[in-house]
Amino acid sequence: MELSSTFLAPSSATTISFKPSQFQTTTTPLVPLRKRNLTIRSAISRSKKEETIETVKQQLQDCQLIAGIKYKGFTVQQFQQLRTTFPENTKLIVAKNTLVLKAIEGTQWEALKPCMKGMNAWLFVHSEEIPAALKPYRTFQKEKKLEDNDFSGAVFEGKYYAPEEFKALETLPTRAEVYAKLLGSLKNPATSVVGTLQAPARNLVLTLKAYVKKLEEESGA
Repeated sequence: MELSSTFLAPSSATTISFKPSQFQTTTTPLVPLRKRNLTIRSAISRSKKEETIETVKQQLQDCQLIAGIKYKGFTVQQFQQLRTTFPENTKLIVAKNTLVLKAIEGTQWEALKPCMKGMNAWLFVHSEEIPAALKPYRTFQKEKKLEDNDFSGAVFEGKYYAPEEFKALETLPTRAEVYAKLLGSLKNPATSVVGTLQAPARNLVLTLKAYVKKLEEESGA
């Protein structure tokens, strides 16, 4: 069977014939617009989750302490203000508990599990000066009257600290205090040195590190 079409010109007529075999048709399944939007959103969501997990993993490098802060009810402006109060070596990140838990899986930071409830912002401290890193939030909390937005928990040196135990973290000696104590011990009788050595393990480690640093600086000079 042939299909024909005739084109007329002022002085002539031309007939062109087509065979069915010369026609090819293709069928493209229609995807509902709503379904396509859901697919795109799902891909973006998955990508965002992976990005968040990677960000948390990067913050774990050389991290000394991780603390959770209950942020339910915070305004965007409050978050922006809060972030500017922390030292440069302390980062505040908002991330879902499930994503943080995924990032810390298999590490010493898994001890954070008890505070994986509610809405948390996460404080990553990359300094041995723990009290100086925690103090900005305490000040902010008091100024903004955010009594209900307390620390939800923290992990330091592999140990979990509940909210009621934060005083122990907030009163840790600073490097300068440890250094001063070391110098005082070296100038005093041997019993003072023994007293320093009998202090908690962390104080001893900090003391030795400070003394080694002093010797290195003097040697370099």
